[in-house]
Amino acid sequence: MRPEDLLLPTASGVCCKRGGFHIDPTKPVEKAVITHGHSDHARAGHGAVLATQETLDIMRLRYGGDFAGSTQAIRYGESVTLGGAKVTFHPAGHVLGSAQIAVECNGLRVVASGDYKDVPDPTCAPFELVPCDVFITEATFGLPVFRHGDADAEIGKLLASVALFPERAHLIGAYTLGKAQRVIALIRKAGYGQPIYLHGAMEAVTRYYQSRNIDLGELRLVRDAKKSELACTITLCPPSALKEVWSRRFPDPVTCYASGWMRVRARARQSLVQLPLVISDHADWDGLRATIGATGAGEIWVTHGQEDALVHWSQTRGLKARPLDIVGYGDEDETDGVNSGPAENGETDSP
Repeated sequence: MRPEDLLLPTASGVCCKRGGFHIDPTKPVEKAVITHGHSDHARAGHGAVLATQETLDIMRLRYGGDFAGSTQAIRYGESVTLGGAKVTFHPAGHVLGSAQIAVECNGLRVVASGDYKDVPDPTCAPFELVPCDVFITEATFGLPVFRHGDADAEIGKLLASVALFPERAHLIGAYTLGKAQRVIALIRKAGYGQPIYLHGAMEAVTRYYQSRNIDLGELRLVRDAKKSELACTITLCPPSALKEVWSRRFPDPVTCYASGWMRVRARARQSLVQLPLVISDHADWDGLRATIGATGAGEIWVTHGQEDALVHWSQTRGLKARPLDIVGYGDEDETDGVNSGPAENGETDSP
Protein backbone atom coordinates (compact mmCIF):
# COMPACT_ATOMS: atom_id res chain seq x y z
CA MET A 1 0.00 0.00 0.00
CA ARG A 2 1.38 3.40 -0.95
CA PRO A 3 1.23 6.26 1.58
CA GLU A 4 -0.74 8.31 -0.98
CA ASP A 5 -3.43 5.61 -0.91
CA LEU A 6 -3.96 6.40 2.78
CA LEU A 7 -3.33 10.15 3.04
CA LEU A 8 -3.26 12.56 0.13
CA PRO A 9 -2.32 16.27 0.20
CA THR A 10 -5.10 18.41 -1.29
CA ALA A 11 -5.90 22.11 -1.55
CA SER A 12 -7.92 21.78 1.67
CA GLY A 13 -5.22 19.93 3.61
CA VAL A 14 -4.29 16.29 4.04
CA CYS A 15 -7.19 14.02 3.10
CA CYS A 16 -7.89 10.40 4.02
CA LYS A 17 -10.30 9.16 1.36
CA ARG A 18 -10.61 5.75 2.98
CA GLY A 19 -11.74 7.36 6.22
CA GLY A 20 -13.68 10.22 4.66
CA PHE A 21 -11.91 12.94 6.64
CA HIS A 22 -9.34 15.74 6.39
CA ILE A 23 -6.65 16.57 8.96
CA ASP A 24 -6.56 20.27 9.92
CA PRO A 25 -8.40 21.32 6.75
CA THR A 26 -7.95 24.91 5.63
CA LYS A 27 -11.49 25.05 4.20
CA PRO A 28 -14.82 23.75 5.56
CA VAL A 29 -15.21 19.99 5.00
CA GLU A 30 -17.72 17.31 5.91
CA LYS A 31 -15.48 15.63 8.51
CA ALA A 32 -12.37 17.20 10.12
CA VAL A 33 -9.79 15.68 12.46
CA ILE A 34 -8.10 18.56 14.31
CA THR A 35 -4.63 18.47 15.91
CA HIS A 36 -4.94 21.57 18.13
CA GLY A 37 -6.79 24.81 18.73
CA HIS A 38 -4.60 27.38 16.95
CA SER A 39 -6.56 29.28 14.32
CA ASP A 40 -4.42 28.15 11.39
CA HIS A 41 -5.27 24.51 12.17
CA ALA A 42 -8.70 24.71 13.84
CA ARG A 43 -11.28 26.53 11.76
CA ALA A 44 -15.02 26.84 12.19
CA GLY A 45 -17.61 25.60 9.71
CA HIS A 46 -16.89 21.86 9.42
CA GLY A 47 -19.72 19.35 9.37
CA ALA A 48 -18.15 17.16 12.10
CA VAL A 49 -14.99 17.57 14.20
CA LEU A 50 -12.94 14.92 16.00
CA ALA A 51 -10.39 16.30 18.50
CA THR A 52 -9.29 16.13 22.12
CA GLN A 53 -11.70 17.56 24.67
CA GLU A 54 -9.36 20.48 25.32
CA THR A 55 -9.18 21.37 21.64
CA LEU A 56 -12.96 21.21 21.30
CA ASP A 57 -13.38 23.42 24.38
CA ILE A 58 -10.88 25.95 23.03
CA MET A 59 -12.67 26.03 19.68
CA ARG A 60 -15.94 26.74 21.51
CA LEU A 61 -14.30 29.59 23.41
CA ARG A 62 -13.00 31.09 20.19
CA TYR A 63 -15.81 30.44 17.73
CA GLY A 64 -18.93 29.85 19.82
CA GLY A 65 -20.95 26.73 20.50
CA ASP A 66 -22.04 26.25 16.90
CA PHE A 67 -18.52 26.13 15.40
CA ALA A 68 -19.28 22.70 13.86
CA GLY A 69 -22.30 20.59 12.99
CA SER A 70 -21.24 17.91 15.50
CA THR A 71 -18.22 17.09 17.66
CA GLN A 72 -16.58 14.01 19.14
CA ALA A 73 -13.92 14.04 21.85
CA ILE A 74 -11.06 11.54 21.87
CA ARG A 75 -8.41 10.83 24.53
CA TYR A 76 -4.70 10.37 24.04
CA GLY A 77 -4.00 6.75 23.19
CA GLU A 78 -7.60 6.13 22.16
CA SER A 79 -8.33 4.77 18.69
CA VAL A 80 -11.40 5.10 16.49
CA THR A 81 -12.14 3.54 13.12
CA LEU A 82 -13.21 5.93 10.40
CA GLY A 83 -14.17 4.15 7.22
CA GLY A 84 -11.27 1.83 6.51
CA ALA A 85 -8.71 3.67 8.63
CA LYS A 86 -7.70 3.42 12.28
CA VAL A 87 -7.09 6.83 13.87
CA THR A 88 -5.19 7.29 17.16
CA PHE A 89 -4.33 10.51 19.00
CA HIS A 90 -0.95 11.03 20.72
CA PRO A 91 0.40 14.08 22.63
CA ALA A 92 2.25 16.67 20.52
CA GLY A 93 3.62 18.83 23.35
CA HIS A 94 2.64 22.04 21.52
CA VAL A 95 -0.25 23.53 23.54
CA LEU A 96 -2.98 22.22 25.81
CA GLY A 97 -4.86 19.44 24.02
CA SER A 98 -2.50 19.31 21.03
CA ALA A 99 -2.17 15.95 19.33
CA GLN A 100 -0.36 13.99 16.69
CA ILE A 101 -2.70 11.86 14.62
CA ALA A 102 -1.64 8.35 13.63
CA VAL A 103 -3.58 6.92 10.67
CA GLU A 104 -3.22 3.17 9.97
CA CYS A 105 -4.45 0.78 7.32
CA ASN A 106 -3.15 -2.55 6.01
CA GLY A 107 -0.01 -2.39 8.16
CA LEU A 108 0.95 1.15 7.07
CA ARG A 109 1.15 3.91 9.67
CA VAL A 110 1.32 7.61 8.81
CA VAL A 111 1.68 10.16 11.63
CA ALA A 112 0.52 13.73 11.07
CA SER A 113 2.24 15.63 13.86
CA GLY A 114 0.53 19.01 13.49
CA ASP A 115 2.70 21.48 15.44
CA TYR A 116 4.95 19.99 18.10
CA LYS A 117 7.87 20.56 20.43
CA ASP A 118 10.14 18.09 22.18
CA VAL A 119 11.01 20.10 25.31
CA PRO A 120 9.26 20.11 28.71
CA ASP A 121 6.20 22.33 29.16
CA PRO A 122 4.21 22.25 32.42
CA THR A 123 1.06 23.48 30.67
CA CYS A 124 0.48 20.53 28.33
CA ALA A 125 1.12 16.81 27.94
CA PRO A 126 4.70 16.04 26.76
CA PHE A 127 5.47 15.05 23.19
CA GLU A 128 5.18 11.30 22.59
CA LEU A 129 7.37 9.66 19.97
CA VAL A 130 5.26 7.48 17.65
CA PRO A 131 7.16 5.06 15.39
CA CYS A 132 5.77 5.16 11.88
CA ASP A 133 6.38 4.54 8.20
CA VAL A 134 5.64 8.11 7.09
CA PHE A 135 6.05 11.16 9.30
CA ILE A 136 4.36 14.47 8.42
CA THR A 137 6.36 17.19 10.14
CA GLU A 138 6.06 20.93 10.43
CA ALA A 139 9.11 23.06 9.60
CA THR A 140 8.28 26.43 11.17
CA PHE A 141 11.85 26.74 12.43
CA GLY A 142 13.43 24.42 9.89
CA LEU A 143 16.74 26.26 9.43
CA PRO A 144 20.04 25.79 11.34
CA VAL A 145 19.88 29.35 12.68
CA PHE A 146 16.89 28.41 14.81
CA ARG A 147 18.17 26.83 17.99
CA HIS A 148 15.90 27.96 20.78
CA GLY A 149 18.19 27.31 23.76
CA ASP A 150 17.07 27.35 27.40
CA ALA A 151 13.66 28.90 28.08
CA ASP A 152 14.46 29.21 31.79
CA ALA A 153 17.48 31.36 30.94
CA GLU A 154 15.26 33.66 28.87
CA ILE A 155 12.93 34.06 31.85
CA GLY A 156 16.00 34.84 33.95
CA LYS A 157 16.73 37.76 31.60
CA LEU A 158 13.19 39.01 32.05
CA LEU A 159 13.25 38.88 35.85
CA ALA A 160 16.69 40.56 35.94
CA SER A 161 15.22 43.42 33.91
CA VAL A 162 12.22 43.68 36.25
CA ALA A 163 14.58 43.96 39.21
CA LEU A 164 16.80 46.49 37.41
CA PHE A 165 13.93 48.79 36.43
CA PRO A 166 11.41 48.72 39.31
CA GLU A 167 9.78 51.94 38.12
CA ARG A 168 8.86 50.45 34.73
CA ALA A 169 6.27 47.94 33.56
CA HIS A 170 7.25 44.92 31.46
CA LEU A 171 4.90 43.97 28.62
CA ILE A 172 5.36 40.55 27.05
CA GLY A 173 3.85 39.92 23.65
CA ALA A 174 2.85 36.26 23.42
CA TYR A 175 0.28 34.27 21.48
CA THR A 176 -3.01 34.01 23.32
CA LEU A 177 -3.22 30.22 23.27
CA GLY A 178 -0.32 28.22 24.65
CA LYS A 179 2.59 30.65 24.63
CA ALA A 180 1.12 33.07 27.18
CA GLN A 181 0.26 30.31 29.63
CA ARG A 182 3.64 28.64 29.22
CA VAL A 183 5.46 31.93 29.84
CA ILE A 184 3.42 32.48 33.01
CA ALA A 185 4.25 28.96 34.20
CA LEU A 186 7.96 29.52 33.51
CA ILE A 187 7.88 32.79 35.44
CA ARG A 188 6.29 30.99 38.41
CA LYS A 189 8.86 28.21 38.14
CA ALA A 190 11.59 30.85 38.48
CA GLY A 191 10.13 31.90 41.83
CA TYR A 192 8.21 35.04 40.88
CA GLY A 193 5.24 35.23 43.23
CA GLN A 194 3.75 38.63 42.46
CA PRO A 195 0.46 38.99 40.56
CA ILE A 196 0.83 38.76 36.78
CA TYR A 197 -1.43 40.94 34.65
CA LEU A 198 -3.34 39.97 31.51
CA HIS A 199 -4.72 41.80 28.51
CA GLY A 200 -8.45 41.14 28.38
CA ALA A 201 -8.11 39.09 25.19
CA MET A 202 -6.17 36.47 27.16
CA GLU A 203 -8.61 36.03 30.00
CA ALA A 204 -10.91 33.31 28.64
CA VAL A 205 -8.22 30.92 27.40
CA THR A 206 -6.01 31.46 30.46
CA ARG A 207 -8.90 30.86 32.86
CA TYR A 208 -9.63 27.68 30.90
CA TYR A 209 -6.06 26.51 31.48
CA GLN A 210 -6.55 27.12 35.20
CA SER A 211 -9.77 25.10 35.11
CA ARG A 212 -7.69 22.15 33.86
CA ASN A 213 -5.64 22.24 37.10
CA ILE A 214 -2.70 24.16 35.63
CA ASP A 215 -1.33 26.38 38.40
CA LEU A 216 -0.51 29.86 37.09
CA GLY A 217 -0.63 31.74 40.38
CA GLU A 218 -2.50 35.00 40.95
CA LEU A 219 -3.61 36.68 37.73
CA ARG A 220 -5.17 40.11 37.36
CA LEU A 221 -6.66 42.04 34.47
CA VAL A 222 -4.99 45.24 33.31
CA ARG A 223 -8.33 46.99 32.99
CA ASP A 224 -8.82 46.73 36.76
CA ALA A 225 -5.52 48.45 37.63
CA LYS A 226 -4.46 52.08 37.79
CA LYS A 227 -1.36 53.20 35.88
CA SER A 228 0.57 53.80 39.10
CA GLU A 229 -0.13 50.22 40.21
CA LEU A 230 1.50 48.77 37.09
CA ALA A 231 5.06 49.84 37.87
CA CYS A 232 7.37 46.86 38.50
CA THR A 233 4.77 44.44 37.13
CA ILE A 234 4.66 41.87 34.34
CA THR A 235 1.82 41.86 31.81
CA LEU A 236 1.05 39.36 29.05
CA CYS A 237 -0.66 40.63 25.90
CA PRO A 238 -1.14 39.63 22.25
CA PRO A 239 1.89 40.73 20.21
CA SER A 240 -0.17 43.23 18.23
CA ALA A 241 -1.09 45.07 21.45
CA LEU A 242 2.54 46.11 21.96
CA LYS A 243 2.11 48.60 19.13
CA GLU A 244 -1.35 49.83 20.07
CA VAL A 245 -2.52 52.84 22.07
CA TRP A 246 -3.47 50.32 24.77
CA SER A 247 0.19 50.05 25.80
CA ARG A 248 0.26 53.73 26.85
CA ARG A 249 -1.55 52.91 30.08
CA PHE A 250 1.72 51.46 31.44
CA PRO A 251 4.49 53.47 33.13
CA ASP A 252 7.52 53.61 30.78
CA PRO A 253 6.96 50.04 29.50
CA VAL A 254 9.76 47.65 28.53
CA THR A 255 8.48 45.81 25.46
CA CYS A 256 9.26 42.09 25.33
CA TYR A 257 8.27 39.42 22.84
CA ALA A 258 8.34 35.67 23.55
CA SER A 259 8.88 33.84 20.26
CA GLY A 260 11.30 31.59 18.42
CA TRP A 261 11.50 34.37 15.82
CA MET A 262 13.35 36.50 18.38
CA ARG A 263 16.45 34.48 17.53
CA VAL A 264 16.63 36.79 14.50
CA ARG A 265 17.72 40.10 16.04
CA ALA A 266 16.77 42.08 12.96
CA ARG A 267 13.19 40.87 13.38
CA ALA A 268 13.21 41.99 17.02
CA ARG A 269 14.48 45.45 16.05
CA GLN A 270 11.93 45.71 13.28
CA SER A 271 9.18 44.99 15.80
CA LEU A 272 10.63 47.61 18.20
CA VAL A 273 11.14 44.92 20.85
CA GLN A 274 13.46 46.02 23.64
CA LEU A 275 13.82 42.64 25.34
CA PRO A 276 13.51 39.67 22.95
CA LEU A 277 12.77 36.34 24.66
CA VAL A 278 13.61 33.27 22.58
CA ILE A 279 10.81 30.99 23.78
CA SER A 280 9.02 28.85 21.22
CA ASP A 281 6.25 26.26 21.24
CA HIS A 282 7.66 24.68 18.07
CA ALA A 283 10.57 22.28 17.71
CA ASP A 284 13.79 23.99 16.63
CA TRP A 285 16.21 22.77 13.95
CA ASP A 286 17.81 20.23 16.27
CA GLY A 287 14.46 19.06 17.60
CA LEU A 288 13.01 18.57 14.12
CA ARG A 289 15.96 16.50 12.97
CA ALA A 290 16.09 14.42 16.15
CA THR A 291 12.38 13.67 15.97
CA ILE A 292 12.49 12.67 12.31
CA GLY A 293 15.33 10.27 13.01
CA ALA A 294 13.70 8.77 16.10
CA THR A 295 10.40 7.94 14.40
CA GLY A 296 12.13 5.42 12.13
CA ALA A 297 10.07 6.68 9.22
CA GLY A 298 11.49 6.03 5.77
CA GLU A 299 9.44 8.80 4.20
CA ILE A 300 9.05 12.39 5.41
CA TRP A 301 6.41 14.90 4.32
CA VAL A 302 7.18 18.49 5.29
CA THR A 303 4.63 21.27 5.69
CA HIS A 304 4.34 24.93 6.74
CA GLY A 305 7.66 26.60 7.28
CA GLN A 306 11.14 26.11 5.89
CA GLU A 307 10.11 23.07 3.88
CA ASP A 308 12.98 22.94 1.39
CA ALA A 309 15.78 22.90 3.97
CA LEU A 310 14.26 20.04 5.96
CA VAL A 311 13.43 18.10 2.80
CA HIS A 312 17.04 18.46 1.65
CA TRP A 313 18.41 17.38 5.05
CA SER A 314 16.12 14.32 5.07
CA GLN A 315 17.20 13.33 1.57
CA THR A 316 20.89 13.55 2.52
CA ARG A 317 20.11 10.95 5.22
CA GLY A 318 18.71 8.55 2.65
CA LEU A 319 15.06 9.29 3.43
CA LYS A 320 12.40 9.84 0.84
CA ALA A 321 11.12 13.38 1.43
CA ARG A 322 8.75 15.86 -0.16
CA PRO A 323 7.23 19.29 0.61
CA LEU A 324 3.44 19.42 0.83
CA ASP A 325 3.08 23.11 -0.11
CA ILE A 326 -0.27 23.46 1.69
CA VAL A 327 -1.27 27.12 1.89
CA GLY A 328 -2.88 28.29 5.12
CA TYR A 329 -0.63 26.87 7.84
CA GLY A 330 1.85 28.95 9.77
CA ASP A 331 2.54 30.52 13.11
CA GLU A 332 -0.41 31.96 14.99
CA ASP A 333 -1.70 35.26 13.69
CA GLU A 334 -0.33 38.10 15.85
CA THR A 335 -3.81 39.56 16.15
CA ASP A 336 -5.39 36.25 17.17
CA GLY A 337 -7.59 36.85 20.19
CA VAL A 338 -7.96 40.61 19.73
CA ASN A 339 -9.71 40.80 16.39
CA SER A 340 -13.09 40.43 18.07
CA GLY A 341 -12.86 44.03 19.25
CA PRO A 342 -12.85 45.88 22.58
CA ALA A 343 -16.46 45.15 23.44
CA GLU A 344 -15.75 41.43 23.51
CA ASN A 345 -12.28 41.24 25.02
CA GLY A 346 -12.83 43.85 27.67
CA GLU A 347 -10.04 46.23 26.68
CA THR A 348 -10.23 49.70 25.23
CA ASP A 349 -7.68 51.76 23.37
CA SER A 350 -7.69 54.58 25.91
CA PRO A 351 -4.43 55.10 27.83
